[in-house]
Amino acid sequence: MSTNITKKLAGKVAVVTGASKGIGASIAKYLAGEGASVVVNYASSKQGADKIVAEITGAGGKAVAVQGDVAKKADIERLFAETKKAFGQLDVLVNNAGIYEFGALEAVTEESFHKQFNLNVLGLILTTQEALKYFNGAGGSIINIGSVAGVHPLPGASVYSATKGAVDAVTKSLAKELGARHIRVNSLNPGMVETEGVHAAGFIGTDFEKQLAAQTPLGRIGQPQDIGKVAAFLASDDAGWITGEVLLVSGGQH
Repeated sequence: MSTNITKKLAGKVAVVTGASKGIGASIAKYLAGEGASVVVNYASSKQGADKIVAEITGAGGKAVAVQGDVAKKADIERLFAETKKAFGQLDVLVNNAGIYEFGALEAVTEESFHKQFNLNVLGLILTTQEALKYFNGAGGSIINIGSVAGVHPLPGASVYSATKGAVDAVTKSLAKELGARHIRVNSLNPGMVETEGVHAAGFIGTDFEKQLAAQTPLGRIGQPQDIGKVAAFLASDDAGWITGEVLLVSGGQH
C-alpha cells in the first residue's frame, strides 16, 4: 500500500563527504530516508562506504560510493563529476570530512597544524567552490559540520578548535555571499558523539566521557542519529528561511 506523503528531500541529490562511518554515515542514511539520492564520499574506507550504500539501497533508497580525499583539488573535481554522472544534479552538500588530533601545546607540529587545517578548512572551502558549478538556479543547502569545540574550545585541542572556529566563520561569510543564488549555508556543531573514531581514540568509558555527560543537561553524549536527523532538516525546505546559523547539537553541553 503506497502513501501519499512526499518525503522532504524527494528528487534531491546530496553529497556527503567523509560518509563511510560515524556522523557522516548517519547523515547519509537520514538524507536518503527523506528521499534524496546520496553520494557517499570516502577517502580510504571503501568497505565502510559500500556498507552504507548497501544499507540505503536495501531500504529502497538511492546511493553510490565515490572515493576522494577532499583535501585534494583533483579528487574534489572527480567527486562532483561522478555525482553528475550518477544523478545528474546537486542540491545538498554536507561538508562532514574532518580529522582531529588532540595534544598539549608542546605537541603541536607544523605537520599536524597543516594536516588539520588542510582538510577541515581548506578542503571544505575547495569542496564548496567546486560544488557551486553544479548547483542550479533553484539554489540548495550547504551544511558544514563544525563542533562545539569551535564555539567553546577545549584544552589540548588548540589547533582542532581553531579549525572548527574557522568553519563557523566561513559558514557565516558564505551565507552572505551565496544568498543571492538561493544557496543556504549553515554550521551544524555536534557535541561529543559516540562514533567509531571516538571509540578508537579511547574516549568511551573514560572519566572524560563521564565528565562530558555530567556537564550535558540531557545527561548523555550524542549518538550519530542525533546529528543525522538535524542535517536532514537543514537540507530540506523546512529550513528554507535559515542561513548563516551556527546550530549547536550537543544536548545543551557548553
